[in-house]
Amino acid sequence: MTQNSDILCIGSVLWDVIGRSASHMRQGSDVPGRITRLPGGVAMNIAMTLVRFGMTPTLLTAIGSDPEGDELVHACKRLGMNTTHVYRSQDLPTDRYMAVEGANGLIAAIADAHSLEAAGAKILRPLIHGPLGYENTPFEGQIALDGNLTLDLLEEIAVSPAFARADLRVAPASPGKAERLLPFLKHGRATLYVNLEEAGLLCQREFADSETAARALLDRGALRALVTDGGNSATVASAQAVITQKPPSVLVTRVTGAGDTFMAAHIAAEANGASIDEALTRALHAAATYVSGETPL
Repeated sequence: MTQNSDILCIGSVLWDVIGRSASHMRQGSDVPGRITRLPGGVAMNIAMTLVRFGMTPTLLTAIGSDPEGDELVHACKRLGMNTTHVYRSQDLPTDRYMAVEGANGLIAAIADAHSLEAAGAKILRPLIHGPLGYENTPFEGQIALDGNLTLDLLEEIAVSPAFARADLRVAPASPGKAERLLPFLKHGRATLYVNLEEAGLLCQREFADSETAARALLDRGALRALVTDGGNSATVASAQAVITQKPPSVLVTRVTGAGDTFMAAHIAAEANGASIDEALTRALHAAATYVSGETPL
C-alpha cells in the first residue's frame, strides 16, 4: 500500500447532479426543489464515508483533464483522499450522474460513466505494474470495487493474480448493472454488497427477504454476501455464520448513496475490529443516519 492509504476504492468518481423536492413526484411532475452538484459515483461515495470513519482511501478511477475534472480531483484531495494514481484522460470528459428525488424516493436517474468504461484496464495499471502491486507480488490490502466497470474488466479482475490476495468488496452501481457481478459468484473471490432486487437479478429469482437472498448468493458461489432490503431486514452471510438484523426506523429524506454508505460503514467497522454482528449494526445505523439527513428545500 502506498503511504497514507488504508484501502483502494476502484470505480466511478464523477459529479453528482441531484434534484430533490419535498413533494411526491411521478412522471411529468414539475415541482420546486433544490439542485446540487457534489462529488459522487459509487467509489467516491464509499471513499467519502470511509474518510468520515477515519480511513484514508486511494482512488483508482478515470477523470478527464477538463476543467470539471481538475475541480473534481481538487475536491477529492480536499476531502482527504489519495488521488496519486487516478488515470487522467486527455480525450475523455469527466463523467456525471443525474438523479431526481421526491418525498416518495428516487424518481429517475441517469449514470453517464462512459469515460470510466472507455478507460478500461488503464485505471488498474498501478495494481499490475506498480507501485501498488505487481503480477508476482499482488496487492494484499482491502479493495472496494464498484460495478460501473465493464463486464469484460470485471471478469478479468475476478480471475487476475493481481487481486488474488486482496480483501475484495464489490457492489453493483445499480440494479441495471447487477449482473456484471456474476464473475464474482463464479470464482468466489469477493464479498458482495447488494440489495434485494440486485440479489434477485444475480440469482435469477425473486426473494421475499434478505436472509433467503443472502443464502442463495452463497449457494451460487459468493465468498460472502451482505443483502439489504430498505427499511426491512439486512443480512450478512458466510460459510461461518448468517446474521440478520432490522435497521432503525427513520424518516427517509434522501436515497442516493445510501447503499454506498452502508458498504463503507461496514468495511470501516470490520477494519476497526468489530464482530460480525456489531459491524452489521454499525453499518445499518450509518445508513439510517444518512437517509434521514436534513435536505434544505
